[in-house]
Formats: sequence, structure tokens, C-alpha cells
Amino acid sequence: MRSTVRIDDDLMVELRARAEAESVSLTRMLNRTLRVGLSAPRKQTEKRRPFKQKTFRMGVPRVGVVKALALAAELEDEEITRKLSLRK
Repeated sequence: MRSTVRIDDDLMVELRARAEAESVSLTRMLNRTLRVGLSAPRKQTEKRRPFKQKTFRMGVPRVGVVKALALAAELEDEEITRKLSLRK
């Protein structure tokens, strides 16, 4: 099967050098290298533990969370007004 693959320059130089040293074609060397790489055991993925996020109690909210966006907008407006008054 034919396919177009982008290979980093340093890897291509190494592949060509190994193919020439073993007197095989670049295609044969690439296929051999891929087979070895794909047949290698997957050590990293097997040893990883699943990620678990640590959580903390934050207590009772001090403001109503129902109108949180309105409160955020009001605080932002106050800050903009304060900054504009300092420039005068």
C-alpha cells in the first residue's frame, strides 16, 4: 500500500544511513523499523494511574449563586468606573 508520510529530517537521515549500511531499500528499512516499534510493549500507558482531581469543601457561598453573572458584571462595572475616575 502506498501512503504519504512526513518524516523529520533527522529521522530520515538515520533511516537512510541504516538502510545503506544493511544494503536494503529505504522502504524495507522503514517497514522493519515500524514493525519493531509497533510490536514493542506499551510500558508507559500500562503503568499510568488514572487522573483523579482533588476536591476541597469551600463552605457555604457568601452570595447567591443564582445571580452570579449579574454580580460579576456589577463588580466589573464598578472597577471600570474606579479606573476611569483615577485618570481624571
